[in-house]
Amino acid sequence: MNNSEQKVVAVIMVGGPTKGTRFRPLSFNTPKPLFPLAGQPMVHHPISACKSIPNLAQIFLIGFHEEREFALYVSSISSELKIPVRYLKEDKPHGSAGGLHYFKDLIMEDNPSHIFLLNCDVCCSFPLPEMLDAHRRYGGMGTLLVIKVSAESASEFGELVADSVTKELLHYTEKPETFVSDLINCGVYVFTPEIFNVIHDVHTQHEDRANLHTLSSYDALRLATKTPTKDFVRLDQDILSPLAGKKQLYTYETMDFWEQIKTPAMSLKCSALYLAQFRFNSPGLLACGDGIKNPTVVGDVYIHPSAKVHPTAKIGPNVSISANVRVAAGVRLISCIILDDAEIQGEGDYKRKLGITILGEAVTVEDEVVVVNSIVLPNKVLNISVQEEIIL
Repeated sequence: MNNSEQKVVAVIMVGGPTKGTRFRPLSFNTPKPLFPLAGQPMVHHPISACKSIPNLAQIFLIGFHEEREFALYVSSISSELKIPVRYLKEDKPHGSAGGLHYFKDLIMEDNPSHIFLLNCDVCCSFPLPEMLDAHRRYGGMGTLLVIKVSAESASEFGELVADSVTKELLHYTEKPETFVSDLINCGVYVFTPEIFNVIHDVHTQHEDRANLHTLSSYDALRLATKTPTKDFVRLDQDILSPLAGKKQLYTYETMDFWEQIKTPAMSLKCSALYLAQFRFNSPGLLACGDGIKNPTVVGDVYIHPSAKVHPTAKIGPNVSISANVRVAAGVRLISCIILDDAEIQGEGDYKRKLGITILGEAVTVEDEVVVVNSIVLPNKVLNISVQEEIIL
């Protein structure tokens, strides 16, 4: 079968409510994968990128959020992209590789030649077709997207060493205590189906290890609360590290932007990065205005079609305004994420200013209130100015 006939599937790991706790309080009311960045749910950006993969058959979202939380979005995005998108709920956390293996039969039902694996909380340009081309040239089992970062920040991620010519992954270590390399793992992969055999072998090793020990019921209970179950398989420690240097894994380096979306502050930065990317891949999503019939727009701004923004308001740069938001006369917004149904009141003299701020759903900001470097959770009414606060 030639490349033009080979089907590809994509799997996006979306985690669950016990994961991503550093993203709180933003995830209290909205599941992290559905929190809007640049006006679109976080998971929408990798899903949209997958549309560019040749012969894409299906997209799977794997996690342990409740299915009802994703049902409406999955139905909507499937219709929009005209590609089946399915949410698969784990009965318990299985790890990044274990979750893939747990749904092996569903993932393989189209007999794909390649499987993309992406983490939902990664913000980048997702050069997926280029990765697939490189992967086919390498001829290995898997290819990792990698990027160079500063030596100071490298230890926060999985550091790796790759052959400068062949791009083979020679060494991989997750969050090392001492500096190894300024090349890090971006959390985006493409594999051949052989990856399932490797994960199965790790399962078997875990089972064999467990069977070697005959424990008292007390010891077994104590260990069960401290160690992962035998079907919990981590992609980094259990798969990538052991396979490094065995001509199985290769790397594809991106020269574009990349960030991890772990904290509320990073959501503002990543929203700005995606807004900037819209200039090149979705310019129609960006607002424009000259302050006459529409608000004055500075830089990259997204305004939902249902939002009502007064022509005397000044918006941007790096602002996203969600559905049914109302922005009154003379309001100034800079580096903000404004969620559904929020209202920012005003009289037309630029005394209402929001900067580096996230407003939750149905928040009301009254006249002459200034909000800077703050997060306001849903259904709050602000009648005094706040700075560097989280309003719960």
